[in-house]
Amino acid sequence: MIAPSAKRRRLLNGYSPILAYITPWVAIVLASCLPLWPVIASAPIMPPFGFLMLLAWRQLRPGLLPVWSGAILGLFDDLVSGQPMGSAITLWSATMLALDVIEARFPWRNFITEWLVAALMIAAYVLLGLGIANAAMVNPAGGMLLPLLVAPQIGLSVLVYPLVGRAVAAMDRWRLRRYRVVS
Repeated sequence: MIAPSAKRRRLLNGYSPILAYITPWVAIVLASCLPLWPVIASAPIMPPFGFLMLLAWRQLRPGLLPVWSGAILGLFDDLVSGQPMGSAITLWSATMLALDVIEARFPWRNFITEWLVAALMIAAYVLLGLGIANAAMVNPAGGMLLPLLVAPQIGLSVLVYPLVGRAVAAMDRWRLRRYRVVS
């Protein structure tokens, strides 16, 4: 005869390791697809959400994404964004290396320093991406106005970054949530 306690299902509390590892990658890939929404504007205004998500994940959990992940995620962003092939690969990899150096140099940070580092990275990313995209510009006089065209995009990206950081913190709590597993 089987004991009644053996007949009952056992509930285990645990977290899903697959969900814990794949959430940042999927979040960054989906955020890279956000600028594909149809927005009618005469100048670039949409923030580079994939890059913002990469920065936020890297600053929230420094050891979660390896340094080489910038190349793979940048490749996907290049495929989706329409930038010249290799621009996001290069810039995202350089960003991951720079954030690694900043993490080693300044292990204790606060919100203001995180936002300042993110603002500098965002401005450098947008301006260098603009330079790469217009590297073959024939008219050098027209190139002087190009940084003014992306100034609203840089400003909006810097202002939106704390909201992206909050969304990443919510996703981080969700990915580490414990689930009831029936065994």
